[in-house]
Amino acid sequence: MAARFRRSRTIAPMVSPRELWQQAYESSRVRDAQFTTMSGIPLEPVYGPDDGEFPGQYPYTRGPYASMYRSKLWTMRMFAGFGTAEDTNWRFKEIIKAGGDGLSTAFDMPTLLGIDSDDPMSLGEVGRCGVAVDSLADMEDLYRGIDLGSITTSMTINSPAAVIFAMFVAQAEKAGVHRSQLGGTLQNDILKEYQAQKEFVFPPRQSMRLVRDTITFTAAEMPRWHSVSISGYHIREAGSTAAEELAFTLANGFAYVELALQAGLPIDAFAPRLSFFFNAHIDFFEEIAKYRAARRIWARWLKERYGATNERSMQLRFHTQTAGVSLTAQQPEVNIVRTAIEALAGVLGGTQSLHTNSMDEALALPTEKAARIALRTQQVLAYETNVAHVADPLGGSWYVEALTDEMERQAEELFAHIDQLGGGSMLEGCIAGIEENWFQGRIADSAYELERALNEGRRMVVGVTRFTEGNEEDQLPLLQITNEDEARQLKRLDEVRATRNQSAVDEALARLRAEAADPEVNLMPTLIEAVSVYATLGEVMGAMGTVFGRHVEVPTI
Repeated sequence: MAARFRRSRTIAPMVSPRELWQQAYESSRVRDAQFTTMSGIPLEPVYGPDDGEFPGQYPYTRGPYASMYRSKLWTMRMFAGFGTAEDTNWRFKEIIKAGGDGLSTAFDMPTLLGIDSDDPMSLGEVGRCGVAVDSLADMEDLYRGIDLGSITTSMTINSPAAVIFAMFVAQAEKAGVHRSQLGGTLQNDILKEYQAQKEFVFPPRQSMRLVRDTITFTAAEMPRWHSVSISGYHIREAGSTAAEELAFTLANGFAYVELALQAGLPIDAFAPRLSFFFNAHIDFFEEIAKYRAARRIWARWLKERYGATNERSMQLRFHTQTAGVSLTAQQPEVNIVRTAIEALAGVLGGTQSLHTNSMDEALALPTEKAARIALRTQQVLAYETNVAHVADPLGGSWYVEALTDEMERQAEELFAHIDQLGGGSMLEGCIAGIEENWFQGRIADSAYELERALNEGRRMVVGVTRFTEGNEEDQLPLLQITNEDEARQLKRLDEVRATRNQSAVDEALARLRAEAADPEVNLMPTLIEAVSVYATLGEVMGAMGTVFGRHVEVPTI
C-alpha cells in the first residue's frame, strides 16, 4: 500500500488593520509639507490602536482615504453667482486668482424655477439671488476664458438640472473640451425640493425620470462627472435637526440608487459618482459626528443591501457649506467667527470640498471683499492651523464616538419608517413620504421647536437674543443688483431669439415633446440638441411640461 502523507498547511500570518492601513498609506502620494506642530513635534498621519478602525477602511467612519488631507487638501469650492453671466464670469476669475480651486454656480430664482428672464413671474428677481441663465449664449458667457478641463465645476440646480447640464456640456464642447474631460457635480437632487426647498416644477415621478436620464448618461459618457449631489444642506436650512438631515439625505441617496438599479445599471457602474452635500452648522461636535455616521451608514447599506463590491461605491464623499441660516443681519462681522467654527467642523469631519459663507449673506449677495475673507478663512485652516496633518484627529474621543453612534441610531429609526412607507423600497418610501407630507411635517416641527427654544431663552444667538450692544452701528457696504442689470439680461435674451434659427428650435422642441412621452427614452441627447440651437430654458421646460404636467403641493391639515 502506498504511503499516505498529510499535506502541510501554511497559515498566513494575521495582518492587523494598522498594517493594512500602512500599505494603503505608503501607496498614496503625499503632498510636500512639513508634518509637525509649530514647535517641531513630528505628527503621525493617523492615531489609534493597531486593531482599531483606520481611514480608508470599511466602513470608512474615519474617512474615505488612507492618507486623507496628507495627500490632497479639500477643494476650496466657493459659491458664486449674481446678475448676468458676464458679471459672474468676472467673479469666478477673481475667485481663481485668489486661490480658489473649484467653482460652484448659484443661479437666480427664475433659472431655478425653469422660466426665462422675460417671463412675467421673473419680474424683479432676475440676477438677484444668483446668475441669470436663459440660453446657451449665457452659459458661454458664464465660463468664457475658464479652462473647464482643469477646474471642477459644481452647479446648484435641481428641477431644470438636466436642461442646465445640457447647456454646460454643449458650451464646453463648443469651447473644445470634450464631455469626457469635464469634472464636477450637478446637484440634481429633486427629492429634497419637495421635502424642503420647494423649487419644484414637474411631479415627483416625472422629475425622477430626468434624474435617471442624467445618471445613465454620465455613467456612459462622462466618467469624471458626479451626476447627483444628494443635498442635506437645504433640509437643514429649512429647520431639520442634524439627525434628520443625516437620515433624509441618505434616504434620498438610497432612493437614487434604487432608481438607477431599476434602469438596469449595475450598482458599481454609477454609485462611485454619487456625492453628497451637507450643512456645517454651529454645534461643533454634533456636526463632526454627523459626517462620521454618514460614511459608516452609506458604506454598510451599499454593501449589504445593494450589493456593491467596488470600495469607491461604498466611500461616501461630500461637499460642505457653512450654515447660511446661522448668519445674522445684526453685527455681521461676528459671522466670520461662526463661519470659521463651522468650517473647522467640516474639515475635522473629513469633507472633500468646502464653501465658506460670507459675513454679509444675511443682508445681500456677498461683496468681493466679503467673499475673499470667506476664502481666506479656509486658507487659514489649511495652511496655518495644521489641522490637515492628521486624519480624523477626534477619532477615539469618547464624546465624539458616542455622538457618532447616537446619530447612526436615530437615522436608522427614520430609515425604518421610510422603508415601511415604501413597502420595502426606499425609493417608493421617499416618494410616499413626500406625497403624504411626512418629510415636510417633520422638518416643520423641528423648526418650530428651535424657534421656541430661542424665544424662551433656552438657546441663544449672540447679537440677536443677547449681547446686542453695537447693533445700532452702521451696516456693511452691500452688493446691489439693479433694474439696469435686469434690463441687460432681457436685451441679451432678445438678441438670442432674434439671431437663432427658429425653425431648428421648433423642430428640436417638437422632437423633445415626442420623446418625453416615451418613458424609456433618455432625454439627455435631445436636450443637448435643443439647447445647442439656442432654445431657451423656459421653452425647453415648457415643452416637457406639456407632457409631464406641473406639481402643486397640497398641504395636509
